[in-house]
Amino acid sequence: MPPATPAPKSGGAALELLVHGVGGATPQDMLGDPRTVRVTGDTTAAVHRRTDDADAEDHPERYAERPVAEAYVWSNLTSGNGARALWLLLLPFMVANLAHWMRPPAKGHPRLVRAYGMLVRLVALTLTVLLTAAACEVALDLTAWQCAGSASCSEDRSWLGFLSAERGGWWSQPGRRLALAAVIPAALVGLLWYLSNRTWSAYEAQRPPTGYDEDAYPDPAEEPRPEDAEGDTGSDDAEADTGSDDAEGDTGSDDAEGGPEDADAGADAPAPEVRPALGRPGFWFGRRLVARLRAAHTAAGFLTVAAAVTGAAARHDRETTGVLLDAFGRSLQAAYVVLAAVVLWVVCRRGRSEKRLDLRLERALVSWLPCTSLTLLALAFVHAGWSRPGWRSSGTLPGNATFGVLTLAQGGLVVALGAVALLLHRRRHDPRTALHGLGGPAVAMLACALGGVMSGGVAQRVADWLDGKPTPGMGAGSTVAPPVLLSWQASVIPVLLLLLLAPVVLLVLRTARAARRLGPVVEADYGTRDPDPVRTGRIAATRATASLTDAAPALVGTVSGATLLLGAGSVAGAWASGNVPGRAFDGAHPALASTAATAQALGSWMIGFGFLLFVTWGRRAYKDASARRTIGILWDVGTFWPRAAHPFAPPCHAERAVPDLTWRMSSWTRHTGGRLVISGHSQGSVLAAAAVWQLPPATRSRVALLTYGSPLERLYGRWFPAYFRPGPLRALYGTIHCWSNLYRATDPIGGPVRVPASEEKPAVDNAPLLDPVAYGRTPQHPLPEPILGHSDYQADPAFAAQRSLLLDRLPPALPRQRGGGGPDDANEQADQGSSGRSSG
Repeated sequence: MPPATPAPKSGGAALELLVHGVGGATPQDMLGDPRTVRVTGDTTAAVHRRTDDADAEDHPERYAERPVAEAYVWSNLTSGNGARALWLLLLPFMVANLAHWMRPPAKGHPRLVRAYGMLVRLVALTLTVLLTAAACEVALDLTAWQCAGSASCSEDRSWLGFLSAERGGWWSQPGRRLALAAVIPAALVGLLWYLSNRTWSAYEAQRPPTGYDEDAYPDPAEEPRPEDAEGDTGSDDAEADTGSDDAEGDTGSDDAEGGPEDADAGADAPAPEVRPALGRPGFWFGRRLVARLRAAHTAAGFLTVAAAVTGAAARHDRETTGVLLDAFGRSLQAAYVVLAAVVLWVVCRRGRSEKRLDLRLERALVSWLPCTSLTLLALAFVHAGWSRPGWRSSGTLPGNATFGVLTLAQGGLVVALGAVALLLHRRRHDPRTALHGLGGPAVAMLACALGGVMSGGVAQRVADWLDGKPTPGMGAGSTVAPPVLLSWQASVIPVLLLLLLAPVVLLVLRTARAARRLGPVVEADYGTRDPDPVRTGRIAATRATASLTDAAPALVGTVSGATLLLGAGSVAGAWASGNVPGRAFDGAHPALASTAATAQALGSWMIGFGFLLFVTWGRRAYKDASARRTIGILWDVGTFWPRAAHPFAPPCHAERAVPDLTWRMSSWTRHTGGRLVISGHSQGSVLAAAAVWQLPPATRSRVALLTYGSPLERLYGRWFPAYFRPGPLRALYGTIHCWSNLYRATDPIGGPVRVPASEEKPAVDNAPLLDPVAYGRTPQHPLPEPILGHSDYQADPAFAAQRSLLLDRLPPALPRQRGGGGPDDANEQADQGSSGRSSG
């Protein structure tokens, strides 16, 4: 183990690249100087320096005792202009995408891994259909079919006058009303397509460095395939040739976990045989899959709208003598079935390609599928708008059973996903994996629940607004009511909250007991001779509260399991009774009937209030930058992973940030030959580790990693075990020169990374930092020190000490390079100065 030195030694050029965490930061705060300059990047993400350090490479004598500090600011990737508030509507899609990356690790089980990826993509597809069906429910059923078809509902709403059946206008026929109203959900689908396409171009179209050969990083468990020889990774069978949905998705990770000799192989050599999924050239460039899924989901959305428009007209034609119209309608419905089968085939067929940069696009498929579905939608408009004298709308729009079918499909897919996850986890059991490998299915269930709450909330509120009754479906003269199932689903919300009351109370009591037990530990840590019960209690309570993060898996599992059971019960109740809960128990015992009516009323109010709160929060975020930053914290964590399951999820910020950091480290070390410490806080530590994984071995050996407040193992390792288990983290430590991790017991997010010491390297984790740094008043701290928790790690003296220690461990700077450093030098020097900074 190399000896620690008390102060940094002069080893030539040195750079500290700071990466902030969740919530964002300004370059002025990160660098501790009000005068900063952007040296490379744009207004979305950029590297900044102090103004006085702008020409640091030209004056190395000034930096003999300290590194040049740079700040990489990426907060605008997740909390930029007001339009980002619209991303709240994509929350279920984002959660479903997270479930894709939560699969347990697997080695030698490509069929199970392919099945896991396929099931998650199917769950994501049902969410798109559910969102579109909810829009159709509001626009087509509640408004155009029920309200416009009722004189009592439409006469009080002048904006519906031209659609009113009582006025007998051209638009008064039900089919024409439906065709006109269908423009709204069709526009919503088009908007989702546009946002997905636009955000890809703005955030995720950044290619990682390609200056090193893919074949230099072979997978030891990978056997040659005919597709590889031909350069084709597109066969359905060979998802195993493509990363995260494939067995190869963590082949290198699993191999790296074989023992200490694997983790330490990089101490003597860069160990090219160890290549975790996060280190693959194509991991942060998933253009091909996103384009395929975008086409499939867009087609599915348009097909959902077309089916809603055609269903009522086709049923009317079958009951009349309109032979030609009936044949037209049947032909359209048959075309819907065929195109839906094609959509399912596209979604199920292929996962991501991570082994290499997959630059090819199936342009025919990407353009043909949405265009065909849009053509069918236009034909559906023509079919529905055909004159049908005497046709009147009554009851609810045919097709409301769609919500029940979707709920059952989602429940069945989640159960199947859970079975696959258990099989994968059983083959490589890790006690720290969240929910014993069921984290992905549990989160997928939460995505479905969020989609149901959002769709049910908007339907309940619109029905209540149009009908004017306190509870939709309960009034004697009710003319507008949502589908019965949505009322049942709203009714189980109070039941779910009651079920959650017990575990919440248990967690509160357990935290209080833990705080009492931690009191003597706190006083022993500080060695105080005059303890203050209030101060001790406050520090102990903060530590106990921070430990609640480790109880999150149990709470998520409880919520998901209860949601699955209550969802199944709501479907059974709706189909068995055919009525809303408040009416289904008429004639039963008064207590039971009253309970059902109360649950429906409370559920309708809660789901409506939740929807209004959701809209209000989004509107505030649109106008208020601070609220937008709060929403950005959600996206900081949720959008780290590429869009591998749902193409309409918010864009992946790491597909821009990781290439940025990789390029910056590669270009600076190549052109200066200097030492580099990349220090990441919180989510920034995850970005830093991912960027280091992407570096070529020669560059990685000149880089030190400093993480603080890092969720690498505590959150990512437990919830995303295929990518951040101890095995991949040990392999990363084996290929970089040195790594140090700082954390506090009061931090609810950061924690140890659990990478042990080896024969040549010390353990990554340092002892937990004391927080606050002083228990009481001292000459060095005359005023009470605050409890910092997850923030201000750089204020602790241990931060500067560890940075100096890492710099001392790095090899001295090499002679400055001016070309010839690699295949990309000519291009890089055309864009950057010899220092690696932007010449402009």
